[in-house]
Amino acid sequence: MKHLITADDLIGLMADKTDLAVFDCRFSLTDHNYARVSYLKEHIEGAYYINLEDDLSGHKGIHGGNHPFADPTALKVLLESFGVSNDTMIVIYDHGDFNGPARMLSQLLHAGLSNSYILTGGINTYKAAGGKTESGYPRPKPTPRKLKLSVDVNMVVTMPYVRDKLYDSKTIIIDSRSNSRYLGLEEPLYRIAGHIPSAKSYYYGDTLQGTALKNLDFLQQHFKDLEKAEEVILSCGSGVSATVNSLALRQLGMPHKIYVGSYSDWLSYPENEVKQGLE
Repeated sequence: MKHLITADDLIGLMADKTDLAVFDCRFSLTDHNYARVSYLKEHIEGAYYINLEDDLSGHKGIHGGNHPFADPTALKVLLESFGVSNDTMIVIYDHGDFNGPARMLSQLLHAGLSNSYILTGGINTYKAAGGKTESGYPRPKPTPRKLKLSVDVNMVVTMPYVRDKLYDSKTIIIDSRSNSRYLGLEEPLYRIAGHIPSAKSYYYGDTLQGTALKNLDFLQQHFKDLEKAEEVILSCGSGVSATVNSLALRQLGMPHKIYVGSYSDWLSYPENEVKQGLE
């Protein structure tokens, strides 16, 4: 499957001493310390720690959402500090819900770094396959290397773009949050419950089976209504879980764009309408 790698394949690449950089990108929306604590307790041998909020997110302002993409130049400097070059294969993992790795993968692909993959099943599947782990603080960074980016400016969209596409018959806007949040029945994070007008509910968790993506037949059926659209725009709460749907759509070769600011950005404009219920 596209941009996915198995534990057995990763272990084989590590044994072959492939030019490889492995990143631990575990993430919890409600516990900022979860990722670092988990990394220090146990991580894949040789893996580097990446924090989604500190390393992969840009400055949080009045607009732009709670987790804007880090500027590609900042991402370039960060990756270079870990010895990543254009010849390096990048592998990202978490505990298996894909949120952190899918977000990092989206940013790497946005930057033109296509030799990037997510470890299916996360760290537990890797351990079950006999992979070695370690604990403690990150190992010293390698000698920095140079990296050239090729940013895909068409991959992400902003609020004005989305607002112009509301109820456009050729465009489908996806809300990747849980259906109850989409409907406006609950909202644990933001001041108003509901969704961006005209958005359709496609909960990202429906694409997962345990710690893996569901098979292609399921994904094809799940997203079949999107085939009629000329444009698909993904959103969520703050630009994280939408990237899991992005990963799923990539398995089908279905073009799409990501509204990184998502619902948190949409609400930052008081004039923007919010809808509840099905659309």
